[in-house]
Amino acid sequence: MTTEPVLLSLLALLGLVVGSFLNVCIYRLPRDLSVSFPASHCPSCEHPLRWYHNVPVASWVALRGRCGFCRAPIHWRYPVVELLNAGLWALHGAWFPWDGLLIVRLLFASALLVLFFTDLDCRILPNEITVGGTVAGLLASVVVTPPGWQSSLIGVLLGGGVLWATGTIYERVRGVEGMGMGDVKMLAMIGAVLGWPLMILTLIWSSIAGGTVGAILLAFKADARTTALPFGSFLAPAALAASLVGQPVLDWYLGFYR
Repeated sequence: MTTEPVLLSLLALLGLVVGSFLNVCIYRLPRDLSVSFPASHCPSCEHPLRWYHNVPVASWVALRGRCGFCRAPIHWRYPVVELLNAGLWALHGAWFPWDGLLIVRLLFASALLVLFFTDLDCRILPNEITVGGTVAGLLASVVVTPPGWQSSLIGVLLGGGVLWATGTIYERVRGVEGMGMGDVKMLAMIGAVLGWPLMILTLIWSSIAGGTVGAILLAFKADARTTALPFGSFLAPAALAASLVGQPVLDWYLGFYR
């Protein structure tokens, strides 16, 4: 576990910069827009932003949450995503050894952050992240351990297969779609990066969280049975937790059977 303050500060600073790009992905990918062209601009007046309008967090604070040209409000999510990514990168830097595994898990955490907000906002889990992340996870598993390519491949097949089968059965029994293909691809991505044991743990934790929220909705909303929950927004924090503490939890649990 790394505790060097300077290194962690630099990692957090880099996380802030990457977080700014994540905001671009969160806004543009669900709308099928390029993340590289055109340059950053205000979505209200479409005026291109100057470099000092794009300083993570600081620009939002200096502009008091408004566009520097038309004064339209800038969503609070922008600095929140940047701060969350910075915090996650620093946390990972303190938790993991500084090797190839850390790089994989940093990128994984950022991908989960994007998927959390795109599913929450638009009920969309972009293929650029889910499918691209699955391929990247499989390739990384060949050279970075854990989880190893066998566990990664099983995680893809089992993760995607479990949700696909669950959604198919639910749809045939209830007559409504219960699981989107985006969720299937996202769990396959999680399996590719974390391996099949931590993928299963992610599914368990996310199902518990989703079931709890569903129960609360049932208690307060008459039409909660037909309310579609963005399951990707439950998978993302569960996968993040599994990435950080899943292996110690599994080792602790399996210790009862040894």
